[in-house]
Amino acid sequence: MSDTILITGASSGLGEGMAREFAARGASLALCARRTDRLDALKSELEAAHPGLKVSIRALDVDDHAQVFDVFRAFRDEFGRLDRIIVNAGIGKGQPLGTGQFAANRQTAETNFVAALAQMEAAMEIFRAQNHGHLVAVSSVSAIRGMPSNINTYAATKAGLAALAEGLRVELIRTKSPIRVTTLYPGYIHTAINAQVKNKPFVVDTRTGCKAMVKAIESGKKECYVPRWPWSPIGFVLKRLPEPVLAKMF
Repeated sequence: MSDTILITGASSGLGEGMAREFAARGASLALCARRTDRLDALKSELEAAHPGLKVSIRALDVDDHAQVFDVFRAFRDEFGRLDRIIVNAGIGKGQPLGTGQFAANRQTAETNFVAALAQMEAAMEIFRAQNHGHLVAVSSVSAIRGMPSNINTYAATKAGLAALAEGLRVELIRTKSPIRVTTLYPGYIHTAINAQVKNKPFVVDTRTGCKAMVKAIESGKKECYVPRWPWSPIGFVLKRLPEPVLAKMF
C-alpha cells in the first residue's frame, strides 16, 4: 500500500515540485493551497502522467487556522489515514526592521510561524490518534543564524519552526512514540518566492532542489540540508562565523 502524503502550499514552488516527485514514486497525494486553479491543473497533470494515482485537492489558506484543522481532518477521513504531512506553505515578504514595513514583517511571521504551528498541531492530532506518521517541517538554511535586512524576520520565523520541530522530536523520543519528525534546511532553490533575490549563491533549479528534498525526507534523518552539497558544510561554517564576518557576507 502506497503512502498518503499531505503537502501544504502545493500549488507552486517547492510544494508543487515535491508533489511531482512523490507522484513519480507512486504516493497518494493530498494537496492543498489557496490557488485552486493551479491545484486543478497539477492534479490533471499528475493523473495523466501516472494512471491510477490518487490525487485529492482542497483549498487552504494556512492563515485561517480553523480551516487548517478542517482540511487536514477531511483529508484523513477521505484517505483513511495520513502517513506523512509536509509543512511547506510560507512567504518571504520580510523587510528591514524600523523601515515602516511592520505589516510585511508581521505577515511573514504569522504565515511562516503561527500558521506553521497550526499545521503541526493539526498534523500531530492525527498522528497521535493513528500512533504513526512522519511530520516534515520545511525550514531554511537562513535559520542557522540571525540574518540582517530583508532576511531578518524570515530567518527568525524559520529558526522558530526548526526549534518547534526539534522540541517535538525530543518529546517523542521521551515518550517512545513511533511518530517521526524531520526538519529540512533548503539552500537556494529557484522558485517564485526568491525570484527577486539577486545574490543566490549555489542556487539550483526547482526540479533538482525538489528531488533533493524528497530524497532527504525519505532518508528518515532528523535534520537535512538540501541539497546536501554544498549546504551541509556551509551550514556547519555559518553556525561558527563571528558576527562581524557574517555582516560582511549579507
